[in-house]
Amino acid sequence: MKLSSFQSTMLFVASATLFNRAVNSNSQTSRTIFASAFSTLSTANYSAAAFANLRGSSSLSSSSSSKVQVRPAFHLRRDNKPATRTYMSDGADQESYDFDYLVIGAGSGGIASARRAASYGAKVGVIEKGRLGGTCVNVGCVPKKVMWNAASIAETLHDMKHYGFSGYESEDLSFDWSFIKENRDKYIVRLNGIYDRNMANSGVQSILGTASFAEGGKEVVVTPEGGGEPVTYKAKNVLIATGGYPTFPEGDGIKENSISSDGFFELEDLPGKAVVVGAGYIAVELAGVLQALGTDTSLVVRKGKALREFDDILADTLDDEMQRQGINVFRDTNGVEKIEVDEATGSKTVVLNNGEKIEGVDTVLMATGRAPLVGPLNLEGAGVQQKQGGYIVTNEYSETNVDGIFALGDVCGNVELTPMAIAAGRRLADRLFGGPEFEGVKVSYENVPTVVFSHPPIGTIGLSEQQAIEKYGEDNIKVYRSKFANLYYGPWQVEPDDKPKTAMKLVCAGDEELVVGLHVIGMGADEMLQGFGIAMKMGATKADFDSCVAIHPTASEEFVTLFPWGLSKQESGAKVSPLNGAQTAEPKIATEA
Repeated sequence: MKLSSFQSTMLFVASATLFNRAVNSNSQTSRTIFASAFSTLSTANYSAAAFANLRGSSSLSSSSSSKVQVRPAFHLRRDNKPATRTYMSDGADQESYDFDYLVIGAGSGGIASARRAASYGAKVGVIEKGRLGGTCVNVGCVPKKVMWNAASIAETLHDMKHYGFSGYESEDLSFDWSFIKENRDKYIVRLNGIYDRNMANSGVQSILGTASFAEGGKEVVVTPEGGGEPVTYKAKNVLIATGGYPTFPEGDGIKENSISSDGFFELEDLPGKAVVVGAGYIAVELAGVLQALGTDTSLVVRKGKALREFDDILADTLDDEMQRQGINVFRDTNGVEKIEVDEATGSKTVVLNNGEKIEGVDTVLMATGRAPLVGPLNLEGAGVQQKQGGYIVTNEYSETNVDGIFALGDVCGNVELTPMAIAAGRRLADRLFGGPEFEGVKVSYENVPTVVFSHPPIGTIGLSEQQAIEKYGEDNIKVYRSKFANLYYGPWQVEPDDKPKTAMKLVCAGDEELVVGLHVIGMGADEMLQGFGIAMKMGATKADFDSCVAIHPTASEEFVTLFPWGLSKQESGAKVSPLNGAQTAEPKIATEA
């Protein structure tokens, strides 16, 4: 979002005034926390944008620029009473700490863990050099879903003639990329501010700068953004939650003449012709958005199809649907050799390793992989063990090989999903600061539901059919499938084969037919998955699925009516069986003596 000059000026003046007041009224060393300036003020908060303007200003005095700038951590409860702080490093510990818990990285996982720790009375700080919220909020899940929504509306407009609406060909119907980009960016800035306020209300100190471990890993050195002397902090516990970043493959002109998924959200105009390179979920998501919004889109995959790690019913159905939508899929290419640019027109030619060429391209988007953001951390100096690709090695408790240093989220490479990092971060804080009742708690990285916002969307939980066979043996697996056109397409007067398809698969294992894999692609797949995730986490069997009466007419009812219905072994995975008309479970109600 672009701020007007007046808005920028007012944000800067407000921030600079408060910053200078804090500096001039406090003679402490450069470790003075900016938040202390707010402890007696009635001002509710200042946005992330205000601090961005302050940080980027050249008008800061040399005396103030040497201090670590910290977003306001108010230490106030909602009732405006000061929060009581219990410093975990006091008392029995003979060592002095600046923080009980210092989190490196203000993404969703890091912030969730920090706030949970602060709720137990820990003194918590979060170090971040960029915008609050990490990849998910700024260049990932959230803005991607906004664009997916825009693309879905475009598809609905295209479909409206099948329901008796006219006007799709009208010149009055248009799409303004800059409009949705501006409003999307405003929304993201608002979310940045919400994260800022939530941390402040939780009493978490937010430090602006780049973090690295001192030699030996006992201290964290923060280099302020925009210059200034590095500041060293000592914490009893340090969490690494720095996330990841998109990478580019090797090749002449590739990095110079292409953008990453991050760059997609910086595009000022809708490309006329685009090439998306990659076979993972990011590639198919962004290719689907571009094609639906009107871009002539090609998808380049190294092997035969995209989403090869997913169940075949998902990858194959999506492949058919992408072709039906008009996406040109270049297969068995072994990737991109080089990107050439016509200096006169700016037009790009993408040369593939199999000899094929794609000419007249406006935008090339590389979605070929991501890497953990660990470069600045000096993990080697801290003694933190890493594995192939630079990912940090942890156990199931988010513990690294160094006492007091933890890691979670994308930086570990294990289930790289925002909700997974949030859950792991909260459980880590519970275990460290929550008391005896949380001793040994951890999260499970199994049966994690996930959605791919392709067109159509995909939902998947658990093992693919092939993975289940490899784990349990083919003779111990039973698979239920269904493929159909959603009722939405019922009135369409087109050939049945031309209607978009919904495909479902239930993978069951063992004599009791425990559901170990659930996969769906089609309209509404994203919104139907969460409930099935709960069922699978609780050990549901095919009989449990059949015991649930269908909601008609919906696509999701297919999962509880898969043929043959009601003939599986009547064995439940539930603590209280729902089978054969059993009475519904009742809560335990405490009674007075």
